[in-house]
Amino acid sequence: MEQTKLTNTQATKKKVLHITYDMRIGGTEMVIKNIIEGNDGSVEMSIFCIEEPIGPWGKDLQDEGYSIHSKARENGFDRSLITAIRKHVRAHEIDIIHCHQYTPWVYGTLAVLGLSTKVIFTEHGRFYPDVSSWKRRFVNPILSMMTDRITAISEATKEALVEYEFLKRSNIEVVYNGIKALQVDLGEIEQVRQQHKLKGGDFVFGTVARLDPIKNQKMMLNAFARVLEKRADAKLFIVGDGELMDELEQQIQILDIADSVVLTGYIPYPKAYLAMFDVYLLSSLSEGTSMTILEAMSLAKPSIVTDAGGNSEVILNKVSGLVTENNSEKSFSNAMLSLINDTDTTLTFGQNALRQFYEKFEQKKMVNNYLEIYAKC
Repeated sequence: MEQTKLTNTQATKKKVLHITYDMRIGGTEMVIKNIIEGNDGSVEMSIFCIEEPIGPWGKDLQDEGYSIHSKARENGFDRSLITAIRKHVRAHEIDIIHCHQYTPWVYGTLAVLGLSTKVIFTEHGRFYPDVSSWKRRFVNPILSMMTDRITAISEATKEALVEYEFLKRSNIEVVYNGIKALQVDLGEIEQVRQQHKLKGGDFVFGTVARLDPIKNQKMMLNAFARVLEKRADAKLFIVGDGELMDELEQQIQILDIADSVVLTGYIPYPKAYLAMFDVYLLSSLSEGTSMTILEAMSLAKPSIVTDAGGNSEVILNKVSGLVTENNSEKSFSNAMLSLINDTDTTLTFGQNALRQFYEKFEQKKMVNNYLEIYAKC
């Protein structure tokens, strides 16, 4: 069922259709949601999902009055999906399709072939380990010729497009993710602290992420066990759910650190936990631009991150946090010990992170960048 948010000036506005997999809770989906909700009204925006169900954020946007259409793609190369997108674009007189991720780009570009509709492709991140194929070496340059603008969410992602997707570096521009700053009531933080029986002197490390091999929480736990050998007052909260839950629970028992680690499971709105952390952790093997790092920065939290993907572009080493060698529990634990033993530096890094957030990663900056791109298409 479609719902459309209309205005009196609708007829003069450009119409932008975001094509994506779905609108479940995730980084790419958060970017789309922020672009739409941060729109100044100069552009009419809608969404076409190529997978179903559309997800909770899709339903939220529908409740706000935005048009969301979906068609679940079939296995293999689904020609009917191309037809469905093309029919939708023509029926709704779409001026620009903004394709998020590779597969939506392929289907979207083919769907508007021969139409006046402009194409924008945004790459939000890469798989680990990154791979390519001989097909893409030939196909992607052709797709690029039919695409008006290509953006990536970090310099690292841009370089991956050059190396693995055979796209010209000069054709790719970086638009960093942006979010609204989180606002958390002190009472919410205290409630979480009391719920988990934290003491006043406890130093809390924490992360918010799906429990997935690419997030490398196993390394994080090993590193934290090293920290506990020297600082028994350390606590670690891992907020999220996923395929590794059972393995992480077993690892915690083997390491004998259950009294100091909390696996909260899935929490829909974990901002109170982020605000409770003294230091935010991200141990990913691969990353584009982590939205939860940005949320932590908006709360003046320093971060310890692995040198993966765009992490070192977001967290400036020894300025807004510490950047460690990728997949090194020794490097990660040393960074954790460094901050737990120097609270003045920890607070300074946090203030630097907050300033950096407003300079570079606030929602309005990202939205304005994309609105400018739309205006030039």
